Amino acid sequence: MDSILLLKAAILGVVEGLTEFLPISSTGHLILAGSLLGFTDDKAKVFEIAIQTGAIFAVMLVYWQRIRDTLVQLPSQRQAQRFAANVLIGFFPAVVLGLAFGKAIQAHLFTPQVVASTFIIGAFVILWAERRPQAEARIRSVDEMGPWDALKVGLAQCLALVPGTSRSGATIIGGMLLGLSRKAATDYSFFLAMPTLIGAGVYSLYKERALLSAGDVPLFAVGLVFSFISAWLCVRWLLRYISAHSFVPFAWYRIAFGLVVWLTATLGWVRWTA
Repeated sequence: MDSILLLKAAILGVVEGLTEFLPISSTGHLILAGSLLGFTDDKAKVFEIAIQTGAIFAVMLVYWQRIRDTLVQLPSQRQAQRFAANVLIGFFPAVVLGLAFGKAIQAHLFTPQVVASTFIIGAFVILWAERRPQAEARIRSVDEMGPWDALKVGLAQCLALVPGTSRSGATIIGGMLLGLSRKAATDYSFFLAMPTLIGAGVYSLYKERALLSAGDVPLFAVGLVFSFISAWLCVRWLLRYISAHSFVPFAWYRIAFGLVVWLTATLGWVRWTA
């Protein structure tokens, strides 16, 4: 396979891994990077979704102790059963709304105006959430969440169906607004990402299987590996970061990136409707 194409796969893998779990929308960054690299065909769209799996494997490695304990204790421990149920409850709204409205959203909302607007609106939501008077968090750990809490955060995740919103941003900030501590909201966002992004990757590969061949394996493998490595580094950094910092810098970054979207679309540099 062309070494230049593999290099592009590696770059996009790094972009995916670094942006998937930060509240800055990995989709918007992949569109920009793919356009600059000339990697924008139908296969590229499948690739961008599939390499999310590499990022999820990184999260699973970071949280492997918790995942293993949950699986071992699931048959007999109420806490493990409650935790697993809460992840499934939070995952369910994205499945229902994604299948119901996914095509319509792609057809009507994937415009530079919408992407730029959601980047900037999301930034102001983050600024408001961080600068409002901080009440004592009602939920300090994911183990304290009830089914209703999980459902509400799952509904917040559905806001990420709108391009440029950010799945992690919707779940983390939504969780904080719903009474979760910053740590609990971030942890739950990571756990909720596991079924959500693995499901999206598997579904995309199955739906577009006619576009793929055995010759594409190196391309996808490189993207997955680099997505995994960069996401692993990013997640470990983020968990340290949130212990002493707010998400305000990400809000200002979102505003800057929203302006980049608007500028590149206005000048015709990036096909944001692709």
